[in-house]
Amino acid sequence: MSRYTGPSWRVSRRLGVSLSGTGKELARRPFAPGEHGQGRRSKLSEYGTQLREKQKLRFTYGMTERQFHNLFVRAGKIREGKHGVNFMILLERRLDNVVYRLGLATTRRQARQLVNHGHITVDGKRLDIPSYEVKPGQVISVREKSKDMQIIKDAVEAVVGRPQYVEFDADKLEGKLVRLPQREEMDADLDESLIVEYYNR
Repeated sequence: MSRYTGPSWRVSRRLGVSLSGTGKELARRPFAPGEHGQGRRSKLSEYGTQLREKQKLRFTYGMTERQFHNLFVRAGKIREGKHGVNFMILLERRLDNVVYRLGLATTRRQARQLVNHGHITVDGKRLDIPSYEVKPGQVISVREKSKDMQIIKDAVEAVVGRPQYVEFDADKLEGKLVRLPQREEMDADLDESLIVEYYNR
């Protein structure tokens, strides 16, 4: 299955969650897309609820179904901690997500594009793999030739706050994952236990 490249706002409205992280999609039209979007919607079944939660998380991180499932399986092999929480921690460690968390991009989609185009380095080495798993302590920075990009400057200026598990130097345009995130520091609107139930059904 290829990556979804269609209108993200439409998916956000269907799932009832802001995939961009800005909240603009739902603020403008807080109902599902389509002719019957504002009508009464039937109650979701247990399976439907689990599927929607899985889709919310998958689209939030912009992954294909295969990537998403493979990472879920990996999380299950980690002996310490809960399966669902370990899964979310692995998602947070993706390079494109760390770039987004540092504030070098306004959305994860934009962060993935910066990585794909070679604008990001890890420990001084150029890396263009969005799914690269960042380790605590690794330095994520903007490539020297890319530091004057207006899109990066605008993103850094627009940052209101950053998670406590990352630190960032705005002058050097570099930061790092200080430690692994804790569950309460990650998305509170997602119920990872429903995703575990979905794959274990």
